[in-house]
Amino acid sequence: MSFRIRPARTDDLDPLYDMAKLTGGGFTNLPADRGSLTQKLARSAVAFAKAEDVAGDDLYVLVLEEAESGKVIGTAQIFARVGENAPFYSYRLGTLSQHSRELGRTFRAEMLTLTTDYEGASEVGGLFLHPRERAGGLGLLLARSRYLFIRAHRARFADRVIAELRGVIDEAGGSPFWDGLAGRFFGMNFQDADEFNAIHGHQFIADMMPKHPIYLAMLPETARAVISLPHPTGRAAMRMLEHEGFRHDGYVDIFDGGPTMAAPTDLIRSIRDAQPARVAAIGGPPGGKALIATGHLADFRAAYGRVAPGGGGVAIDEAAAALLGVAAGDEVLHVGR
Repeated sequence: MSFRIRPARTDDLDPLYDMAKLTGGGFTNLPADRGSLTQKLARSAVAFAKAEDVAGDDLYVLVLEEAESGKVIGTAQIFARVGENAPFYSYRLGTLSQHSRELGRTFRAEMLTLTTDYEGASEVGGLFLHPRERAGGLGLLLARSRYLFIRAHRARFADRVIAELRGVIDEAGGSPFWDGLAGRFFGMNFQDADEFNAIHGHQFIADMMPKHPIYLAMLPETARAVISLPHPTGRAAMRMLEHEGFRHDGYVDIFDGGPTMAAPTDLIRSIRDAQPARVAAIGGPPGGKALIATGHLADFRAAYGRVAPGGGGVAIDEAAAALLGVAAGDEVLHVGR
């Protein structure tokens, strides 16, 4: 089977909803709510149709489809600039050192401080691949296609990109971080808060949470133990982010305590190493394995293929050319697989 990435359309609602029901909760960018998903698709359509090449409050939703059947089996999202319409809050892990001359001791207290340090950054998120399809590098295709989209439309994105990974959720569907911190202020269990958060966003948490630092020593051990840890299903995603150059600098999600990763946009591996080229030929001797992208905005496509230099441009294999709809003379972006 052959797979490609393309922009989401309004008629992708049903497969997105079916995938959302498989996330297991805490996946706020893919809520199992038809109304919210419909709004996301509408917002994405506006972003793809936007004429101005400037960063704004835009959301781009991509999907992974099986080319022959058109079946959608995965999705990923890009937020052009977070915090445009409401503050984008994170907790920053820090340490306060205090020295007592009388006791002859130095005390170091770890704390969480509410910040908006990442406001204005671009964000990659919402990556989900159907559980039956998690093989053959399709998750990597989904993830890296976002960076080629950013590279192809660089003026629409900020100079820093972040990724919020889902935090730890226990076997009962609860969040130890939520129960130990935010849940104490809201009188709401994680499942109810998760549903509200997925539909309305976590601004309600930021509005009602205390703005002063939270000392970790005051939290239960169950909450402290999961701070900065990704959900088990997100460990591979964290490794992929690290391979691209993202780092965790002590920021965590205010909802579930999951780690926030960040990288300078132009230093992200797939963006930095991507090469524009003209297609000089289709077919010929097999080239190296690559991720190839083409098209502007709503015409964007990405797929795996083979690329070989020659003829003042590149030759790509026939299968990739068919998937991407390119011919000799067209422009592509390519980066080694």
